[in-house]
Amino acid sequence: MSILAVPLEASAETCQPANSMANMPIFIAVALIGAAVGGLLARQRKEELKRLNSQLRQINTALRRQAQIESFAPGLTYAPVGRATETEVIVDPRKQQLTTNLRNGKAYMRNEDLDMAAREFRTALELAESIGDRFEEKKAARGLGASLQRLGKYREAMNCYYKVLQLSKETGEDSGCTEAYGAIADCYTELGDLERAAKLYDKYISRLQPGGD
Repeated sequence: MSILAVPLEASAETCQPANSMANMPIFIAVALIGAAVGGLLARQRKEELKRLNSQLRQINTALRRQAQIESFAPGLTYAPVGRATETEVIVDPRKQQLTTNLRNGKAYMRNEDLDMAAREFRTALELAESIGDRFEEKKAARGLGASLQRLGKYREAMNCYYKVLQLSKETGEDSGCTEAYGAIADCYTELGDLERAAKLYDKYISRLQPGGD
């Protein structure tokens, strides 16, 4: 009997939980609760951002309609004050070709032929760069950005819109910047970057207000 008792006692001792093992479930529970709370907060934050973004997009659309802004629309001439319009005589054949490409790009945009529009605007952009005409370069960048955005090429479109902002800074000619901020915000929204989109919508809205910069 004594031979059997020892193993049973030893077995009983081994079944006694150590203090660290007894505490493990508590730590696990705390960790699980923390993870659950963290996940809940993350989901709530994501939903809040989505709701905010939806509101901002509605405001964006309403303000564009109210201000009668044709964001990169074919109807705009994009001609800065004091500069020659498309109807004036153009001597440089590259300049004439550039004007033709811009006009064709707008026509293709009206007809929803976005691939051809992008091709025309891209050609116009290259010509403007070779001529060194920053104003025409900005027109082409705006048109190309709009074409690419409608094609769902949002990152490429944003590059064009940022180019618009850069050229505006270089030339001191501010036309198109407000619309560029709104368009970039739309692109970030489509890419799921709601935080950046919200910041740019704020910038866009502030520029529509009197005294906005």
